[in-house]
This record gives sequence, C-alpha cells and structure tokens, in this order.
Amino acid sequence: MNFGISFSPLVPDHVLWAAIAVVAIVALLMVISRSRGALLRTLALALIVAALANPSLTREDREPLSSVAVLVVDKSASQNFGARAAQTQAAQAELTERLQRIRGLELRTVEAGHSDGETDGTRLFSAVGAALADVPPERVAGAILLTDGRVHDVPTDASALGITAPLHALVTGHGGERDRRVVLVAAPRFGIVGQEQTVSFRIEDHGAPQGLAEVQISRDGETLESRTVRSGETVHVDVPIKHAGQNIVEIEAAPLANELTELNNRAVVPIEGVRDKLRVLLVSGEPHAGERTWRNLLKSDANVDLVHFTILRPPEKQDGTPINELSLIAFPTRELFQQKISEFQLIIFDRYARQGVLPLIYFDNITRYVQEGGAVLIAAGPDYAAPTSLWRTPLEPILPAQPNGEVIEAAFRAGLSALGQRHPVTRGLDGANETPPRWSRWFRLVDATAVNGMPVMHGPDDKPLLVLARHGEGRVALLLSDHIWLWARGYEGGGPHIDLLRRLSHWLMKQPDLEEEALRLFVRGRNLIVQRQTMGESVEPVILTTPSGTQETLALDLAEPGVWRKSLRVDELGLWRATDGELTALVNVGPANPREFANVTSTAEVLAPLARATGGDARRLVPGENGTRAGNAAAAAGAIEVPRIIAVRSSETYRGDGWIGLKMRQASIVRGVGVLPVFAGLLGLLLLIGSLAATWAREGR
Repeated sequence: MNFGISFSPLVPDHVLWAAIAVVAIVALLMVISRSRGALLRTLALALIVAALANPSLTREDREPLSSVAVLVVDKSASQNFGARAAQTQAAQAELTERLQRIRGLELRTVEAGHSDGETDGTRLFSAVGAALADVPPERVAGAILLTDGRVHDVPTDASALGITAPLHALVTGHGGERDRRVVLVAAPRFGIVGQEQTVSFRIEDHGAPQGLAEVQISRDGETLESRTVRSGETVHVDVPIKHAGQNIVEIEAAPLANELTELNNRAVVPIEGVRDKLRVLLVSGEPHAGERTWRNLLKSDANVDLVHFTILRPPEKQDGTPINELSLIAFPTRELFQQKISEFQLIIFDRYARQGVLPLIYFDNITRYVQEGGAVLIAAGPDYAAPTSLWRTPLEPILPAQPNGEVIEAAFRAGLSALGQRHPVTRGLDGANETPPRWSRWFRLVDATAVNGMPVMHGPDDKPLLVLARHGEGRVALLLSDHIWLWARGYEGGGPHIDLLRRLSHWLMKQPDLEEEALRLFVRGRNLIVQRQTMGESVEPVILTTPSGTQETLALDLAEPGVWRKSLRVDELGLWRATDGELTALVNVGPANPREFANVTSTAEVLAPLARATGGDARRLVPGENGTRAGNAAAAAGAIEVPRIIAVRSSETYRGDGWIGLKMRQASIVRGVGVLPVFAGLLGLLLLIGSLAATWAREGR
C-alpha cells in the first residue's frame, strides 16, 4: 500500500502562482516589519492558497509483479554432435531447478533451433522475442541461452535486442574440437548442356594443422574424378553439364581423424542445365497439308533453330527448264548429311521417299548419327508403304516398324496402347481416358508391323500408329499417319497435337522428364515426394537416405499408370538420396549447403560481445581452460559446471566468478486507489475557520 498527495487546482495555474507570490510578499513584509501575529497571519493566508490548490491524499493498493526470465534451449542439429545433447539436458535440468527457487521470478523455457525444412541456420533470438512478446520491458529479468554458440540471428548491437536486461550464453561442447569442411568459393547456377562449368572450393580444417585431403567430385551420383588437395588452398574443377534440368555436383572430402561430424565434408552445387539453341532439320519430301503443322510447331519454340527444306523438284523430274533459270534453292545434301549432321539434335523426315536426292551413303551417316546419340523422327504417309520407302535404305536397322505394303484409307480414332498409357510421351494426353478418345478422327494409316520398337499409340485393329525405339545412344520415332494436321486444324474438335508432338520431340532429344525408367525426388513445401516412373507392372522399394545419414525404406503407391509415388514430411535441410538398387535420385531440401553444418565447432566468441554489452556473460559449461586435456576429458564424460544464479536488484554487471545474475524488477500493478480531498467538505471548512479564528483571537489581545 502506497500513500501520496496530489493537487487539482480550483483556479488556473497562473492565478494560483500569483496568489502564492502575494502571500510570500505579505509574509516577508510582516517579518521585516516585525508585526505581531505575523506567523498566524501567514499561516492563514497559506491555508487559503492551499485551498485554491485543492490537495488530496491518495492511497494506492499495489500488487507486486514477478520478474520474467527466459531460458532458450538450442535444439538445432549441431547440438547432436559429441556430448552436447547430454550436456544440454543436464544443464537445463539444473538451471530450471535453480531458477525456480528464486522468489518473485517467473521462468519461461522455450526450445528453438529446430529445422523446419525451410529456415536456414539456428535462430534463437527470434525465440527470445516470441517468448517475451507479452511481457513489458520493465518486467524482464534476463535471458539465458543454452547453445553450442553457433547462432545465426545475433542482433548487431544490444539496442536491437529488445530487452534492457542481461543476456547470458552457456555454451556446450568443449575447446579444441576438430572438424573438416568443404567451403564453396565460386559455384555457377546455370550451364549450357554439353559445355563445362568451373566450380571453385577449398578445404578448411578447424582444430587441426593444415594437411592433405582426398576429394571426390561427383555429378548426379556418378564419380567424375578424385584428387588430393591441400587444406586452405582454392581448387578449381571443370564439370561437364550432361543434361537439361538440375545437375547436382557433390564435392566430398575424406574425414579428418576424430572430427565432430562428416556432414559438412560434402558440399552440393546444383547447376541448372539449359540447352543452347536446339538445331532441328526438317526435310519434307513433298508439299502436303500436314507440312505446315510441323513447321508451325517448331517455329513457335524460340529455343529451336529450324532448318527446313521441302523437295519441290526431284531429280527425275525433267521438264526442260534450264538449271540457270530455276529459282529453287538446291538441297545442300553433302553439307547437311556429311559435314554438319552432328550439329543437329533432331532430324525429321516428313513424307520422305527415296527420290535420288540423298545418296544411300548419306543414310549410312544418319544410322551412325543415331547410334552415336542423335534422334530421328519419321512422319510417314503412303510413301512408307511404297517401293521407295525409307525401309528399303540403310536406315532399316534403326526403323522400329516394317511396312506391309498397304495403306488403310478408313476413318479411325487414335488410341493409347497398354504401354502408351504408361509411357511419359503419351500418358495423360487430354481426352485419352475417354472411350472413344475425345479427339477427331484420322483417315489414313500405313499398315506396318513393329519389329524392334514400342507401340504407344494404335489405330484400327490395334495396328501400330506411333512406335518409339532406342538404338545405341540415340532414339527413333515413327508416326505411321500423315493426318495429325486434322487435329491442328480443329477438325471435329481437333486433338492434343501440340502436347503430343512437343513431348515426342523432347523425348527424342532426351529430356530427363520424359525418361521411361526414372526415379525422381521433388520438394513441395515441407513435403518430399519420391516418384518412380516405369514401364513395368511393379516397382522395388526405395531406400531414402537423409542428409544426416539415416536410412528409411519406402514402399511406393501406384498413383497413375506408370507412376508410383510416396510423399513424406521432412524437416532436415541438406541433400536427400533415394535408390531402388538400379536408379538413384538426389534432391536438395532448403539451401544447397545449410549454415547449420557450415561451421560446427562450438564457440563462445559469437555471443560474447552482445552478452557483455548487456552486462551478461558467455562461457562454456565444461570446466577447465578451453582445449585442455582435463577439459576435453570432462566434456567426453559429460561433466559440466552450471554457474550459480544470483538475483541482483541494481547493477551494471551481472556476472562474476562462478555466477551469473538476473535483474530483479520492482514492477507492480494497481488494484485500488483511494482519494481524500483535504479542503473539501467539513474538514476544509474547519481548517479555514480555525485559521481565521486563531488570527482574530491573536489580534484581539
């Protein structure tokens, strides 16, 4: 309970001060003139002025509030190294018991630093702010951080901390810890497919002298090279970009003897492979309605550099026109099919037949081009069934279907075969799941028998319509109808010609997303999706390896024809691996190289400047000097020394030998207020009348 006095003047402040001045002058004159009764007269005048000031006696009923301290326990992944977890658990129990014994102190304990799969680094000060968000600054007694010292959201100065109380850091681990890590110096984000990108890195050894380290460089799980490097020196390595999409490059160093962890012995560089201009050669054997469909599709892609030739005048055409009067461009067969054939990623023959334009030796070049990794697409018409068919050329070994010599002229709707429902080129085409498929009819099909390919689309009587095949390193596709232009023209509603032809050309050019057999990992928010694409009826279980090295076996579920999938929630940052024994997939969750594992040796130096600026301290829990044999042995045994906690009322320093302090506050809350006006009512009347009566009595003597 607190008492006090307050004033509520009955007149304006300047009138009140003028009255006080008049009373003071009158009192001074009476004292100087030695007037009798000067004291009583001054008292009477003073009471009149006091009545104008209207004083009141106040009484406050206050309830004291407890001071609030927050204990932040670091639960980040680096706290699992060595004996840190045991030290943290023991220190937390002892600190909690000691803090709860302090009278008038409220303890709030929060766990922070958990990896949520999105946040990079250990963030403890955001946890301090959240724990004290509802506490006024005048009630905060201090904060104690129980951590390994590797904190990544340390404020720049004490004023940015948000509290005016001591901050203490109790550091787990021990001095003299050893660790090796790979530090990326320069890592490109993009690279042209078929070219090389340079990655620069160095090896850093903490707690150990510089030495040699064996380093292995891999791309997508495939070892590229191994070399010996000296720690501390910057190393440059050229990595070929093999395919479009992410090329995950790993740089892994051999472990250091007695080091804390091997997790940061590996650095990951995801390089996005982008294709340069794709060169496509389109050869149309004759003008026809579907020729423009191919040209429009390829020209609509800004990434395609199209070379298109239409044969308007075959050599056997003899109309007597002199050669020098022809405006036609001569077909540069030697330049295209002998000198520059390897520069094309895709060659398309559109209704092409043997007309003497291409010598047979050039078809040998095309066959060799496919075997060495090239791609050929044949859009066939009646020409494929004729005696001049491409089948009767040196291309025969790589063609996936043999013509029977007949052309079926009848209306039909293209459909997907059982393999086509699982193949990524045709799976899920718009309208394919309906019976009959929701797209327009075609009216011509070359009758053929698949000999070494995979029919993914069929026509009437299940005759092959689209056949895909692999030969050596290359690929071949055969479309046995020239009526796909009906879909492009919107006849009877059209069909998914753009989607089909684009997928087909991308499959031919080995786009990773369209591989028949593939194991993939995707990150969607906090979920990791394991997906297996296959042409088979079942898949093997997948072994999933976390960044920390633990393994889990997953049985995938059938999601759609040809696709098996499993989704799980992940909270660990870093490189995840999956394998089914044959295929391997990698994906990085969060940053490529998490800050949590960049530097894992414990230290008090990161938090010491901020802690001491608040009057607190940053010290290790392990007794003995940092790095001494006794201290390291104590750390290994889990022995720690938790400092005493002292409640300090007022001080600039809250640390000492063997103790740390908390700033105890005097905060309270008012529960009730009582007010008694001195000159109000009978009491005020009696005071004024009494003073006047005393003055009159003194003057009447």
